[in-house]
Amino acid sequence: MEGKKIFFYKWAILVVLVIIWGSSYILMKRALESFSPMQVGALRIAIAFLFLLPIAIVRFKKVPVKLIKLFVLVGLLGSGIPAFLFAIAQTGIDSQIAGILNSVAPLFTLLIGVLFFRYKTKWFNVLGVFIGLAGAIGLLSAGGMSTFDSNLSFGIYIIIATMLYSLNTNLIKTYLKEVDALTITSVSFVFIGIPCLVYLLAGTDIVHRLNHIPGAWTNLGYMIILAAFGTALAGVLYNYLIKISSVIFAASVTYVIPIVAVIWGSLDGEKFYIGYFLWISLIFLGIYLVNRERK
Repeated sequence: MEGKKIFFYKWAILVVLVIIWGSSYILMKRALESFSPMQVGALRIAIAFLFLLPIAIVRFKKVPVKLIKLFVLVGLLGSGIPAFLFAIAQTGIDSQIAGILNSVAPLFTLLIGVLFFRYKTKWFNVLGVFIGLAGAIGLLSAGGMSTFDSNLSFGIYIIIATMLYSLNTNLIKTYLKEVDALTITSVSFVFIGIPCLVYLLAGTDIVHRLNHIPGAWTNLGYMIILAAFGTALAGVLYNYLIKISSVIFAASVTYVIPIVAVIWGSLDGEKFYIGYFLWISLIFLGIYLVNRERK
């Protein structure tokens, strides 16, 4: 019975994360209409930090001093740096492309696991890594901007972010096995949330934008939704998913995210080029091979 519960929890969390994260790209797109990429990244982290702060206050004292550095690293790799990278990327590529490119996360999860965490694999898993990367690079060249170089210059931020996510997933699975997901998420945000909050209030014109740019308050509302659900809640769910499943299964949430991202992008008037199907197929073929288990 316990095994059935875990099975149900795994897939239920996977579906919820797909819906939440698949919708995050269109929310970022809206926020970028009123705020700079750096402000969008900082807002996402700072707001999520404020939502998690009551929990962090209670949980912080339970964290051993020897793990503090690891919590800082988890905060930076799992949320802090990627939040800025995604915001910057979406100033140059459509939200649906950002969602599609994020699907290469399982490829990097396997690659990093093999290279640094002694993850055992087979030749077809490694082949999947290279096929998936070829699909991601091809996708960047398929359309959406005037030149391949400009696509690559923005799309590379997504690729870097997925690498950081993948490293973070392996770190949590390997070194924070005994720490619950709520503690990992809330406490790690203390170390990235405070600097982002200070930066927003003291280092940007966020107040001026809210008072003088039409629609800024509405777009701030989108950021609050993104931070509360797409960062705070989703962070807890994802860290719990890592606990009850394999790192590859947890990273598999990015498989279906492109579908939700493309639906939102299409509804918002973004073009979907026929050539995308070829490169998306390569990405999914690579993901299939990466997750194929040994008989």
